[in-house]
Amino acid sequence: MANSAKKKVDNGRTDWFVHDRFGMFIHWGLYSMPARHEWVRHNEKISNEQYQKYFGRFNPDLYNPKDWARMAKDAGMKYFVITTKHHEGFCLWDSKYTDYKAPKTPCGKDLLKPMVEAFRNEGLKVGFYYSLIDWHHPHFTVDKLHPMRENQEERKKNAHRNIKKYTDYLHSQVRELLTKFGDIDILWFDFSYPGEDGKGRDDWQSQKLLDMIRKLQPNVMIDNRLNLPGSGDFETPEQFQPLEGLKDKDGNPIVWEACQTFSGSWGYHRDEQSWREPDELLRTLIDSVSKNGNLLLNVGPTARGEFDYRAQDRLAFFAEWMRRHGRSIYGCRQAPPEFKCPAGCSLTYNPVANRLYLHILAWPYKHITMTGKAYTDRVEYAQFLHDGSEILLRGLEPWQEANHKLGGKENISITLPQTKPNVAVPVVELFLK
Repeated sequence: MANSAKKKVDNGRTDWFVHDRFGMFIHWGLYSMPARHEWVRHNEKISNEQYQKYFGRFNPDLYNPKDWARMAKDAGMKYFVITTKHHEGFCLWDSKYTDYKAPKTPCGKDLLKPMVEAFRNEGLKVGFYYSLIDWHHPHFTVDKLHPMRENQEERKKNAHRNIKKYTDYLHSQVRELLTKFGDIDILWFDFSYPGEDGKGRDDWQSQKLLDMIRKLQPNVMIDNRLNLPGSGDFETPEQFQPLEGLKDKDGNPIVWEACQTFSGSWGYHRDEQSWREPDELLRTLIDSVSKNGNLLLNVGPTARGEFDYRAQDRLAFFAEWMRRHGRSIYGCRQAPPEFKCPAGCSLTYNPVANRLYLHILAWPYKHITMTGKAYTDRVEYAQFLHDGSEILLRGLEPWQEANHKLGGKENISITLPQTKPNVAVPVVELFLK
């Protein structure tokens, strides 16, 4: 393996990423029409011919990317990642390498270009998801994940398929995405499944692909799904939260981003009832930042080009909270280990502002006690973040010495109102010496 895969060069390309912390994932394609999960072709073993009915009728007439970008910005998101091509093989942009693209549907136009412009105009950074998998391409060999995996006739055709021709197509499209849309901030590849009846770095020619990307756009961030150890700029836990911050083999923190969705499906799923509650989604964002991670939260637009009302409701919820509490997220990271987090809370820390943010996940009765010399020696002022109102501290003055030690442990106690403030998750901002 080449040295570029073994060792990454830290040129600061992740600096903005670990500051901004919160992004929007968008899964949009033909699968929005059956509206039964983005893996509908795999799940229902749908052939290219059967799936063609969606291509022939795709026409998102209500599509307004300016609305999408505004909702993302209002929700506090700082970047977005769009599925330029998902596993179904359908392309949102006017690629010269295929006719399986939006301009050839009744839609009749490139959908990606105006989206990139709209999000950039709102100040968001641009990320492109590109599926390494392509169930439509004639030279993508049938494997264990392919919709035709149980069709023996299709399996026989593999002898006439040339995976290298597909890989050339893959590389050409990535080059196109990196040369037609200006500077791209993230490339989000999905995904490798090496081994028996699967595909990995040899199939994608991952090292060659990586070399091309680094030559064209050296500052673009790349995820860890090329099956090329050491090549990724960030890890991508999917639909779960790590128990603690991710670290390398030497125990050093690594850059990571949890990708999660509002429900069990990434693409638009009309009948799905497993939508997550807004409070829980907010706690997921807080949890990620408290462990040195980001959150990429997914929206699956409808076939007519709108965000589902349930997604809009949750984005509005984030907008309300982030407007007042954004500084407990942006530029923040895991608190230094000497600051022990009180029960029912989550801590984030801004090393530049020198402030701790105590997110109160379970409202207590009047007091929260923070134990340890790190608190008693360094905390000098506290306030609610949502309104800037002072929170009284006990244990700082000599005359309060009786309250300064409980059970032989140094502590600071903050006095809270008996009634929880009218915000989803109240945050106490602790100013440090």
